[in-house]
Amino acid sequence: MATPDSRPPPRRLTRAQIRWRDYEWASMGIFWAVHVGGFVGVILGAPWSVWLTCIALYWIRMFAITAGYHRYFSHRSFKTSRWFQFVLAFVAETSSQRGVLWWAAHHRAHHQYSDTEYDVHSPRQTGFFFAHCGWIYYGSEETDLARIPDFARYPELVWLNRWWVVPPVLLAAALFALQGWPGLLVGFMFSTVLTWHATFTINSLTHLWGSRRYRTGDDSRNNLWLALLTMGEGWHNNHHHYMSSARQGFYWWEIDVTYYLLRFLEKVGLVRDLRAPPERVYREAQAARQDRAA
Repeated sequence: MATPDSRPPPRRLTRAQIRWRDYEWASMGIFWAVHVGGFVGVILGAPWSVWLTCIALYWIRMFAITAGYHRYFSHRSFKTSRWFQFVLAFVAETSSQRGVLWWAAHHRAHHQYSDTEYDVHSPRQTGFFFAHCGWIYYGSEETDLARIPDFARYPELVWLNRWWVVPPVLLAAALFALQGWPGLLVGFMFSTVLTWHATFTINSLTHLWGSRRYRTGDDSRNNLWLALLTMGEGWHNNHHHYMSSARQGFYWWEIDVTYYLLRFLEKVGLVRDLRAPPERVYREAQAARQDRAA
């Protein structure tokens, strides 16, 4: 689990300090080029087999991000083998959200400084666009390995983090070889755009839109629609209250598809020791309901 430490905080950044000239325009250019390619593919049309590829890759990569990048590498909410953690990292990196250690290190910093001036993506501090995706291309390309020493000790993960472009390039090349231009433009690019922005809504919209069960000291919110879109990540206020749980929908009616799939993987032996919210978390929720009703 990510916990506060004595390391110096990330740079202090507010909306007034952001300058357009300081963005990494080469990387951002590629980002927008993938958007253009994806929408061109949609306009030109694609056969049903390519659309099935697009949909399948969205959900497969979303699971690798939510279960891998987030719940495992960022918060260690369950355990798995060394080979399967590599698989989770590789599949998540096909989404082109930079490297596994980069992603998890930034996310740990987000929790430590959530919605303060040191948060890497806070709508309160830097506005919607920057929190949604702008921060990725604003001097954040370095990986702070000191924030993630537990996984930085694996050389294969360090290599994968350094060469994070390899998995998406391999996937794009495979789709082009198998399905031609529609496979590249719709199967890969459009699916990647959908995966990007669904993931990014957790940085932006879940700190703006939804309900608050717990007083967490930040702006995190629970949102059913975003939970459905992201396989359970929309229960963000729950998560910020108790971040080390593999289950983010704390109640049966809070749909959390990532957790259901993790339970299945536990039954077949691929993961183990899924962490759950302790009883005190439910007592605190009940006390909050009583306070609101009073």
